[in-house]
Amino acid sequence: MTMDLSPCELALLDRWQRGFPIVARPFAEIARELRLAECDIIAKLSALKQRGVLSRLGATVRPNTAGASVLAAMKVAPERIDEVAAIINAEPGVNHNYEREHAFNLWFVATGAGRADVDHALARISGATGLDVLELPLVRSFHIDLGFPLSGESRQPRERGSLREGPREPATFDDGQQRILAALEDGLAFETHPFAALAAKAGTTERAALQTIRDLISAGIITRFGLIVRHRELGFRANAMAVWDVADADVERIGKMFAGEPFVTLCYERPRRGTEWPYNLFCMVHGREREKVAAQVASLTRLGDLTERPSAVLFSGRCFRQRGATLRAA
Repeated sequence: MTMDLSPCELALLDRWQRGFPIVARPFAEIARELRLAECDIIAKLSALKQRGVLSRLGATVRPNTAGASVLAAMKVAPERIDEVAAIINAEPGVNHNYEREHAFNLWFVATGAGRADVDHALARISGATGLDVLELPLVRSFHIDLGFPLSGESRQPRERGSLREGPREPATFDDGQQRILAALEDGLAFETHPFAALAAKAGTTERAALQTIRDLISAGIITRFGLIVRHRELGFRANAMAVWDVADADVERIGKMFAGEPFVTLCYERPRRGTEWPYNLFCMVHGREREKVAAQVASLTRLGDLTERPSAVLFSGRCFRQRGATLRAA
């Protein structure tokens, strides 16, 4: 089930979550492929955004290359969840904020121009709530891609060569790249020349903006350019973060193994935090049916021969915030 999407809307969302044409008139190119008019494509995408199905049209940036980010969690009494979530959302750098089924029941991502900005935000949140914050910075990613098929998952494992880890250190940007990343924060406009509008916002030319985006994609800093979908609005509500305590010597091997499974949307290593949080390998599995997602997570445990290792499955509850990252260069 994909809400009440028409076949054309579903084709648009499935086909252009990645590989969006980086050309002066991208909607005209899409229209030619679908045998429609350019104005029809613009109208359909605009309507999908108004309905809340689309978050934006733009870039996803590899973590900690343009600015800094940290995954964080808190143990919050059930009667304080709404209050604490509002305090977290008051921080401008917070781009995701979810309730999950666990003692650590509130999870968010804090971003900033640098790690010091993130640390200050976490300190403000801790001070305002009176609660400790569990900080889980990214160690390395094995697969990060929420541009998965909406009409049915592929049964084929991902090619190992496609799982590019990318740079681990913050990248160095020139002024033009910084301005383009900042201008992309809210996404492209749905108009005939969206890159010209982006260029005007960034104080450059359309030609320069197009080349800058191509360069950032080639460098692995922009990991995906296309339609950013709100999956929960399309029925993907049985989403789970699965975590395991994996022996350090096995993390890379098992992480790459899990990343190759077609139903895994995110896979990365993060640090353990003592006995309260003994897990270092994280995967996200998105789905519409809780039983199916649970079975997929169980299959990962068997695949990695981790049945005797500590693990947990944290199903998502309420979404308090979901938006694009603040694209500020470090």
